[in-house]
Amino acid sequence: MENFLTDNEDILFHMEHLDLDRIIHLKEENFKDAKLFAHAPADTADAHDSYRMVLSIIGEICGEYMAPAAPAVDQEGPTLANNQVTLNPATQKALDMLAKADMMGFCIPRQYGGLNMPCTILSIAAEILARADASFLNFGLQQDIAETINKFASEEQKKTYLPKLCSGEWGSSMILTEPDAGSDLQAVNLKAVQDSSGKWNLNGVKRFITNGCGTIGLVLARSEEKGKGARGLSFFIYKRDEKMIIRRLEHKLGIHGSPTCELQFNHAPAELLGERQRGLTKYTLWLMNNARLGVAAQAVGIAEAAYREADLYAAKRIQFGVPVRDLPPVFEMLTEMRVALEAGRSLLYETSRFVDLKEGLEEYSEAHPEEKGDIIDEKKKYAKLAGFFTPMVKAYATEMANKVAYDTIQIHGGTGYMKEFNAERHYRDARITNIYEGTTQLQVVAAIGPVTSGIAQMILDEYDQETYSHSPELLEKIREARKIFDETLEYAKTYKDHDQFLTYHSRRLVEMATDLVISYLLLRDGNHSERKQKVAAIFIAKMPSRIRANQDFILSEKGILLKHYEAVIGKTNK
Repeated sequence: MENFLTDNEDILFHMEHLDLDRIIHLKEENFKDAKLFAHAPADTADAHDSYRMVLSIIGEICGEYMAPAAPAVDQEGPTLANNQVTLNPATQKALDMLAKADMMGFCIPRQYGGLNMPCTILSIAAEILARADASFLNFGLQQDIAETINKFASEEQKKTYLPKLCSGEWGSSMILTEPDAGSDLQAVNLKAVQDSSGKWNLNGVKRFITNGCGTIGLVLARSEEKGKGARGLSFFIYKRDEKMIIRRLEHKLGIHGSPTCELQFNHAPAELLGERQRGLTKYTLWLMNNARLGVAAQAVGIAEAAYREADLYAAKRIQFGVPVRDLPPVFEMLTEMRVALEAGRSLLYETSRFVDLKEGLEEYSEAHPEEKGDIIDEKKKYAKLAGFFTPMVKAYATEMANKVAYDTIQIHGGTGYMKEFNAERHYRDARITNIYEGTTQLQVVAAIGPVTSGIAQMILDEYDQETYSHSPELLEKIREARKIFDETLEYAKTYKDHDQFLTYHSRRLVEMATDLVISYLLLRDGNHSERKQKVAAIFIAKMPSRIRANQDFILSEKGILLKHYEAVIGKTNK
């Protein structure tokens, strides 16, 4: 039987070697649920077994059912009639299968019907699902919405909404974007008005809403009549009723199975989630960071699917009397695709681990205030690392997936351009990943702060202190590249001739930091596998040249583009 967990040796490698024990103890709170719930783990080994079993169930559903159905889902998509969206039958069946297997409350506490899985295991599940069908976004949305409610809502709201989300009876969506407020969510204008009885009602339009037909939505709305910018926004729970109209389904380049909706709220009743005026600054940012990690996992899954298509085709396609896989121009492409994919996976799981430690320490300190002082520094550390790694992995993994999908079509040649092959679908599906939940350019904006403030240097120093006795020469290459990065960063921070110089070079600096982080992660993977040592060697062979190229440009171009871009493209008419 096809199983997208057990047929993936790299995921199995990481599951064997991921450092999850501390995360398990934080998540399970000394395994207190073992006495209350039949399937709760009783110890660390039991938790590891549970993770493997759950992921294997998802892997089987993906391999046996979802992947074979994906081409038809892409071709047919969902439909809209009489203000109701009907998902593609194959999409609905997959949701029903996951709900029957009790997977829809993946990360939610067991008391509400969930499985209480950590973020790291969710990232693996999301990757497996995306490999099967990249448009299957409902599962990840369900976790993002439910986790936000679990973290910030009142106990009454949790009891009302979480069991229905965990059972799969209700679907969900995050309702943020508007026609004039895409990345700039401070410009949101959908109004939330409180009546004389204290109840809230929503009025306005939202656009590009994934699964906007879901029963439950988290809505960012302007609650303060005089409040401008972020401080005028609050967050609301909306339960679908006749006061919200689905005006249209968007016609998209890719992820056709996912309904992307334009919504009109006409005095639709809603509940305030958390505190007023914290909608963007607290709740949306937390939700979007979770979603960005999910998109990174989606990108890795798409890259895995695309790579497998390319490798299979290259092995079967005979040209010049040999499989094209044996030709140097092709096996070079395949090797670099595989190395980039595994690099993205290592970065994804490391990011997820940091997020788990951050969230676990926050929850533990709240539950045990008497110990709060002992863990506050550690909690701050992982919050900083999660804040750095999340935009970094979103940028790297999504750009990587686009490149792998592009190369997959190239390896197929003309056949890859045809709809009869999966290659062109993966290429179309990959394209959204470096756009939604914040473009790559916005991820760079989020990541450059940790790079310039010393957070990147802190984790690089930690990685450098680990043992890599298997490849001392590779470690020395990383250290030499690190010196180049440090020199370049200092130059950019102190450049005086143009106040936008550092911002202009942010992407190059973030890419340099990403190269170094991934080099250490792959070198660390090599501690457990001779094959991984070779993966690290291939990645690190080219890494210094990329670092040096970025340095050469930053140090030598003297702000030429900043001085002359308006002469080339013209000034903006204001």
